Amino acid sequence: MAKVDRVIKEVVGLLREDTRGLTIQEISEITNVSRITAAMALAKLEGGSVIDVRVVGNCKLHYLK
Repeated sequence: MAKVDRVIKEVVGLLREDTRGLTIQEISEITNVSRITAAMALAKLEGGSVIDVRVVGNCKLHYLK
């Protein structure tokens, strides 16, 4: 689980800087991890009420609360 924890820290930093929202694909490309690992990190953050998710078409945009 150390990889997911590292990605969680990176994702929080990314979302703090980019307030327009990021998709799973964008997050996985920036952090150099698979989309599945990025999705797992985002699911943990969403479950912990750290981020908000907005569905736009077939994309999910992720924001810090």
